[in-house]
Amino acid sequence: MSKAISPKTSRPEGGAVKRPAVHMPSVAEDKAITAAARADKDAQPLTPAQLKAMVPMKALRGRPKSDNKKLLVSVRYSPEVVAYFKSTGDGWQSRMDGVLQRYVHRHLKQA
Repeated sequence: MSKAISPKTSRPEGGAVKRPAVHMPSVAEDKAITAAARADKDAQPLTPAQLKAMVPMKALRGRPKSDNKKLLVSVRYSPEVVAYFKSTGDGWQSRMDGVLQRYVHRHLKQA
């Protein structure tokens, strides 16, 4: 009795797809594979210096760390101020920060 294959799942009805068994190479086959890989001038093993310089991908993902650290604070502004800066488009928070920085620098010089 043959099992019908469902067109939606491409699996035999009532069962999981059988995967072929994994064949591990013998010691002799492994040595032959390794020798062939080492003979390929375009696929040489990494040097100890190259291995040491490697960085995990997790460390490279995300936004780059800024030299200018900013603090996360909760502040309440009047609706008019927020509406004005939001109306200037993307980056409005950075523009608001710039205005506040200029204010601080101007007043530090006067003090």
